[in-house]
Amino acid sequence: MQQGYAAILCVLAVLGLEAAAPGECELTRLLQDKLQYEMRLQYMKHYFPIDYTVQVQYEEVLRPSNITRLRNGTVSEAALRYLWFHVSSQAVLRIREVLPEKHPSRKYTQELCQLFDALGKEYSKYRQTDVETVVADLVKLIHSAGAERRSKAVRPKALLDNCLKVMRMLYGVPC
Repeated sequence: MQQGYAAILCVLAVLGLEAAAPGECELTRLLQDKLQYEMRLQYMKHYFPIDYTVQVQYEEVLRPSNITRLRNGTVSEAALRYLWFHVSSQAVLRIREVLPEKHPSRKYTQELCQLFDALGKEYSKYRQTDVETVVADLVKLIHSAGAERRSKAVRPKALLDNCLKVMRMLYGVPC
């Protein structure tokens, strides 16, 4: 079994594909289950006032088109997953910040945060110096608390929709 796994990794390395770790794959499957359409609709739309938006940094909105553009700029898949993790976990934290303690969506966002925390342990091996400069700069910008932040109003459901779409793009093949 170990030799077969090593052989697969060698083949992927030769092909230039970067495999996701087994832990990453399992956690993204759990996230995908939590981000089902019905759950996103109920917790991020129905439990919020009509047209409710959350203020996020411009860089905290990661769409599939951004991933395509970065891929065309030869950013590695591992770096893109690293970026997706930081953007998505920050988006969930932004949503959670605006929720009152007894809000019906609070438990749901707490569960998402726990999954992202577990995924963060998988990504703890990465350092910003190990990823492309473009991605490292974006991650620094996302986590900076400077006054020069460009903010954007986004619906909570749209943030999680983008999270799921990009996750499927990045983890569909390797997992």
